[in-house]
Amino acid sequence: MTKRIAVRNKHTNYDDDTNYNMAAAWRSRLGEYVREIRIHLCQKSLSSQGTRDFLEKYYIGLKKDNPKFPILVRECSGIQPKMYARYAYGKETSVQLNNLTSDGVLQAMEKLVTSEAL
Repeated sequence: MTKRIAVRNKHTNYDDDTNYNMAAAWRSRLGEYVREIRIHLCQKSLSSQGTRDFLEKYYIGLKKDNPKFPILVRECSGIQPKMYARYAYGKETSVQLNNLTSDGVLQAMEKLVTSEAL
């Protein structure tokens, strides 16, 4: 078992580890994979808590790395959290974010972003 040392990167606001460059390369090149990311969530529900935590933890870093890339956040009372990715030619896919942690939401985003690139 290897020991992970988490370090806060002041430029990207990500929790970095030794695998950051390989594992998170997609974060700085979102526009190469998708045209738009939309996140729908509820402001109060427990099922959206991880999505709200994700926005607090990762949104600023993602926008700093991709300043012109559209990451749209839509809040609506009583809805289930969901993330949409729009690809070339108008194709869209989505994933439910119910009761995920902030890191689970980041993994869901990675899966959405890189799935069309493969």
